[in-house]
Amino acid sequence: MKYLLLITTLVLTLSSCKEKTKRAAIAEQTAEQDDKEETSADWTILFDGSSFDNWHYYGKGEVIQPWKLEDGAMVFYPPKERQKGEAFNIVTKKEYTDFVLSLEWRIAEAGNSGIFWGVHEDPSLNEAYQSGPEIQVLDNDKHPDGKNGTTHQAGALYDMVAPSKDVTKPIGEWNHCVITINHKTNTGLVVLNDVEIVNFPVNNPEWSKMVSQSKFNGWEHFGKYTTGKIGLQDHGDVVAYRDIKIKEL
Repeated sequence: MKYLLLITTLVLTLSSCKEKTKRAAIAEQTAEQDDKEETSADWTILFDGSSFDNWHYYGKGEVIQPWKLEDGAMVFYPPKERQKGEAFNIVTKKEYTDFVLSLEWRIAEAGNSGIFWGVHEDPSLNEAYQSGPEIQVLDNDKHPDGKNGTTHQAGALYDMVAPSKDVTKPIGEWNHCVITINHKTNTGLVVLNDVEIVNFPVNNPEWSKMVSQSKFNGWEHFGKYTTGKIGLQDHGDVVAYRDIKIKEL
């Protein structure tokens, strides 16, 4: 009888332990799921591969050709003919101030493009780059800009801050780029393929000093708007972007 009671007690104890372990595992999974959902909720999807709903042409209307949707990406195919001064830069419909922008880009061989922020749409400004600073997208090896100083290479704050190293992937592969602009902390960061390669101030007087030492010195509108639109550049070459999302800070 004593042995029977002992065995029964052991069985009940083991069952209780298993149940507690099971409940703990479920609780941990639930917490992880909650964290993922909370993290996901922090981000706004700007492009999910299905439409250009969050974008329009700079200074114009809805995005149509020569941008196309292909395999979950937005792809720009430069037209064989275009009118003088015609450009197909695209910008977000919404403006942003402090944010983390995450996207992937893939550039064609010998190609050039760029990612803008702080873009101010104004009828007097023909191009997004006249107001918006640019993070360079480039084939470093075969585009002439790759040999025109490191501040023109992929990941650079164009013509102002060079990347600390070249971490771009081979042509035809996707590069993951994360750009942080935070005026509260006076921080600008570029992380390319999980490597922080550029760090710069975004507030005056440091910002204005950088601009004054660049090709943009004297440009009335360049880098003057702390709140503006995100833009993607038509530089006349094939380029693709995908998985674009933004987290406001």
